[in-house]
Amino acid sequence: MRLLLIMILTLFTSLASANTESGGQFKVLGNWEVHYIAFPSTFIQPTVAKAYGVVREDNKALINISVLAKDTVKTAQQVQITGVAKNLLGNKQDLKFKQVVEGDAVYYLAQLNYYNEDVYRFDIQIKQGDKLQVLQFQQKFYID
Repeated sequence: MRLLLIMILTLFTSLASANTESGGQFKVLGNWEVHYIAFPSTFIQPTVAKAYGVVREDNKALINISVLAKDTVKTAQQVQITGVAKNLLGNKQDLKFKQVVEGDAVYYLAQLNYYNEDVYRFDIQIKQGDKLQVLQFQQKFYID
């Protein structure tokens, strides 16, 4: 199961170095450092996708969110995450996040259907107790 985490971290690193607009694919929200990535589900190997219940199709994206405490240790946080994705035409998809815990790592996965060159705006609410933060980002998707 650590394979997915390694694959996602590798993808984070490669996309972060290629994507200067996102500033490393994380945002500081309050006392959290929220890491996020959205990519085609076909980037995940079939055996890994099956283990996590991820559907691999040309028109499905995988959204991965992890929330870390903004301290020197960067402790993974367990939170409640809800969100929506809207394309430029205003079509909305509710995102259903699934929590994955592997050792000290905690991350949240959701899937999204898209068409080639769709641009989606993400509005994701992250809640822990009485703390609430909103993560917003935009992503364009392509079909191979």
